[in-house]
Amino acid sequence: MQAFRVHTGVVAPLLRPNIDTDQIIPKQFLKRIERTGFGPFLFFDWRCDEAGNPKPEFVLNEPGYRNASVLVAGKNFGCGSSREHAPWALEDWGFRVVIAPSFADIFYNNCRNSGLLAIVVPQENADAIAARAEQNPGYQLKVDLEQCTISDDQGLAFRFEIDSFTRRCFLEGLDDIGLTLRHEDAIRAYEARAAAVQIPPARG
Repeated sequence: MQAFRVHTGVVAPLLRPNIDTDQIIPKQFLKRIERTGFGPFLFFDWRCDEAGNPKPEFVLNEPGYRNASVLVAGKNFGCGSSREHAPWALEDWGFRVVIAPSFADIFYNNCRNSGLLAIVVPQENADAIAARAEQNPGYQLKVDLEQCTISDDQGLAFRFEIDSFTRRCFLEGLDDIGLTLRHEDAIRAYEARAAAVQIPPARG
């Protein structure tokens, strides 16, 4: 997993509540067995028409937001099914951060495992970020995980809270496999001891 310390990027505002994982990555695109390649299908039913052509009015199709790497969304983001493909699609599109007043629990944990930083902020802070992004396409935020702060160059600045375990995983670039491999020497020693144990044959 790529470590996350400080990121500055363009903000895309999508301040709708209860955006579920079937909208983030519709079920018809879940046929891939890899965790990459889902970006082109992100928000597909909202972003494209029935012929697959981009809808110019959808935020990610607007020129000022096409290179966005920070998404600000409404409450209960990532609700619905538990598909891991939702954070994969967001990350594959280019997002590094999702900011919202609340997240569905499974989606939040899937974000941690995939390296997509999900930050919970009060509704008024999400509203303020979204308003600035809507008024000024290309608007950028600085997300500092080391200091747990969000700021811009226009005077907006506030702290956010994140549990220490999740923060440590992002700062050090550790997913579940990385955490396990930190104990590789102990695992190898255990396997060596286990292999040396003579197991008596089963009696018929």
